[in-house]
Amino acid sequence: MEKTEKNKFKLCICGDGGVGKTSLTHRYLDRVFKEDLKMTIGTDLSVKDLEVDGHKVRLHVWDFAGEERYKILFPSFVKGAQGGIFMFDITRYVSLKNIDSWLSIFVEEMKATNNHIPIIVVGGKLDLEENRSVPTGEGIEIARSSNLQGYFECSAKTGDNVDNVFENIARLMLMEDGVIEKDDIIG
Repeated sequence: MEKTEKNKFKLCICGDGGVGKTSLTHRYLDRVFKEDLKMTIGTDLSVKDLEVDGHKVRLHVWDFAGEERYKILFPSFVKGAQGGIFMFDITRYVSLKNIDSWLSIFVEEMKATNNHIPIIVVGGKLDLEENRSVPTGEGIEIARSSNLQGYFECSAKTGDNVDNVFENIARLMLMEDGVIEKDDIIG
């Protein structure tokens, strides 16, 4: 694909309720942190244009509600996904353990459609380091043992590492789509 053409990708952000998925999305899209965000009901869809390694990308960011009552909708939510971010809260250990449950539904849907897509794990709320209950190594291990393409920690509140999360998943989607090769990565 030409560098001037826009590459469009559906990116799903998943994880337990309250882990910071919506805050992460707002920080990335709007460059703000909102203290008083309401819980997502169903899904929120946002669009963001960016450039990665000289390629124009349009991300359709699907933020899925993490409450148990919405899980029945999750398989239809992930249809057509080309990338996934599985998020947990570094101060809530159970949110890391629940990643496997979210992943199993997601991966099963991808198998049904014969898709292999890049997926990363993100530990959110890095600004609350003093309350950390999930060691970085355990986040890395979840990504490694599940054969995922990366692990990141970030803070939607401070903005630390937020752009890096989205740029990396966009780069992985470009690679999966054959738009760029690993050797073509700038930087």
